[in-house]
Amino acid sequence: MAHEHVPVLRDEVLEALRILPDATYVDCTFGRGGHARSILERLSSVGRLVALDRDPEAIAAAQALALADPRLLVCHAPFSTLGEQLRALGLEGQIAGILLDLGVSSPQLDDPARGFSFLRDGPLDARMDPGSGQGVAAWLAQATEAEIATCLKDYGEERFARRIARAICRERASRPLLTTAALAALVSAAVPTREPGQHPATRTFQALRIQVNHELLELQASLPQAIAALRPGGRLAVISFHSLEDRLVKRFLRKEASGDDYPPDLPIRAQDLHSRIALVGGPIRPGPAEVAANPRSRSACLRVAERLP
Repeated sequence: MAHEHVPVLRDEVLEALRILPDATYVDCTFGRGGHARSILERLSSVGRLVALDRDPEAIAAAQALALADPRLLVCHAPFSTLGEQLRALGLEGQIAGILLDLGVSSPQLDDPARGFSFLRDGPLDARMDPGSGQGVAAWLAQATEAEIATCLKDYGEERFARRIARAICRERASRPLLTTAALAALVSAAVPTREPGQHPATRTFQALRIQVNHELLELQASLPQAIAALRPGGRLAVISFHSLEDRLVKRFLRKEASGDDYPPDLPIRAQDLHSRIALVGGPIRPGPAEVAANPRSRSACLRVAERLP
């Protein structure tokens, strides 16, 4: 059964962003608009919300909402172009809050035609924008065994990366890997053991999705742009769903909060470090009630930072 897309940590996000009725906010990952609708509910008639997404189905949902609510401005673009989109709208440096809800949405996972999930057979694709770039099947057809192994190890933290890469190359020598079911079966046969409760192909599918969508590169490019777009006192809220994303976000925010990179024993006053942000609390995770109601939220981690003057 398909899952309705439920916004993760919705109340915590709204509290983190401190919604001001007349201000302008950005939802960098509109999805199906769960967080966006909650933000719009708290805005006045002059408040605005800019919504970005690279998934055409998400953009269609956003445009339908924008027809009924002119406060919503829709951009069909990856969030790595955040600065460009805001400059075009004349809004850079004026944003009171930015949300990045990373990863894949329930509608993407639940549609077999999108090729994100090993639980439903479909074309082996997993592109967030099917009209751009190269899908998983095409990438696996031309990548070397070493490239596949590196992808699985680096993006999936898969300890059997070499074994799986070897099996993929052996299989494609006789026939192409074109479906999610075929890849899931191949990985299941290649992996000798797996963590209890986890499908053997979980890490492989995560890694290949990150690879074809350039997810970590997109995130690395977007974070500095988000800080630059915020006005003083503006908040950045980032929800991640696996350790690779969270580690990248955590390190970036800590670096920006620590300011200029002086030797640790140099006597520098705090006000001379030129920190651009201050961290707001620690990581926030869903409570037991939310995880019970929405199991897909269990790995979510929210981090918040505030732009300094």
